[in-house]
Amino acid sequence: MKTLKLLSVFALMATLLTSCYTEVLVEDDYVNNTAPAISVNQLLNSYDLWYVDINETIGYGESPFLQIAFTVSFRNGTLYANNNLVGIGSQGNGYGIPIGNYNAYNMILDVDHDIDGYDSFDVYQVDNNTIELYNPFNDTSYFLNGYQRSNFDYDYVFYDNIQYFMQEYEAWEKTYTSQYGALNEFDNENFLQFLSGGNDDTFRSSQDQYGANPNNLYWDFTGNYYVGNISGNMYLKSLVLDYDYFSNETFELSVINDQRIELYHTGSGTVYEFTGRGYIEYLKEGTTLNKSKTSAQKKRKQHSVKKENIRENTRKQV
Repeated sequence: MKTLKLLSVFALMATLLTSCYTEVLVEDDYVNNTAPAISVNQLLNSYDLWYVDINETIGYGESPFLQIAFTVSFRNGTLYANNNLVGIGSQGNGYGIPIGNYNAYNMILDVDHDIDGYDSFDVYQVDNNTIELYNPFNDTSYFLNGYQRSNFDYDYVFYDNIQYFMQEYEAWEKTYTSQYGALNEFDNENFLQFLSGGNDDTFRSSQDQYGANPNNLYWDFTGNYYVGNISGNMYLKSLVLDYDYFSNETFELSVINDQRIELYHTGSGTVYEFTGRGYIEYLKEGTTLNKSKTSAQKKRKQHSVKKENIRENTRKQV
C-alpha cells in the first residue's frame, strides 16, 4: 500500500510539472529601417568640388592626375580638375578644365585620363564630406573633402598654395620699379623663373633686356626660394631668394592679379612689379610639379592595418 501511495505521488507531480510547461513564442517585430547606402555615383555627385588634401595621402605611390590637382569634380561621366591656380574660381565656372572620363559602380571608380590613361580606385566614405580613393595598384590612398562651389574658399586655396602659382608662368618679367628705395643688387634682375624640384623650390634670375622671349633667356643664377606666411595677413607672403654665397634677397609678396605680382624689397624699400610671361596650363603627369606628402611612412602602416580590416569585411604641359 505504501509503495502504491508513493507511485501515486510521483504520477501526480509529473502531471503537475507537465501542465505547468507553456511554450513561449516571441514574435520578432524588428524592422530594419536603415536606409540603403547611396550609390557611388550619388556619393561623387553629392558635392560640386572635391578638394584633394595632398598632405593626408597615405602610401608611397602616386596617381598622377590626383597628385597635383587642387580640386576634382565628377559631372555626368566627365572628370574636371582645377590643376592651375591661375584662374581658379572662374575657369570652367569654378570646376576647372575637363581632364578625362570616369565610370563609377559598386564603390569602384574607373578613370580614363586624357594624358595618363586608365586608373581604378576603391571608394570609401569616411564621413559626411570626406571620401577616400584607394588605388590597389600602388597601395596609395588620397583623401578628398567635398564642397559646394558657393561655399568653397578659392582665395584660401590660392594663397595657401601660392608657391605653385609662381610656377605657372615660364618667366616673370620686371615691368615696374619704384622711384623710391635705395639702390641694390636686385635692381639689375629683369626676369625671374620659379621651378619645383627635390625638397626645395628652385628659382632662376636673368639680367636680359626687357621684352626678351622667355624661351631665349640666359639665366645668370640658379638658387632656392622660400615662400612663407606673414602673421595676421593671409594675402601677404614673404619671399626669400637664396643667392647662395651672396646675401639673400627678402621681399613681401602680394598678388595684384592672376598675372602680376608685387615684390617689396625689405632691405632697400624698393617696390617691384613682375608680370607673368608664357602661361603654362597643366593636364598633369606628376613629373613637373610635386606637392609634398607628410608622414607617409607612419600613415602607410596605419593604412595597411585599416585596409586589412576593411578588406576582411609632374604635371603635363599642353
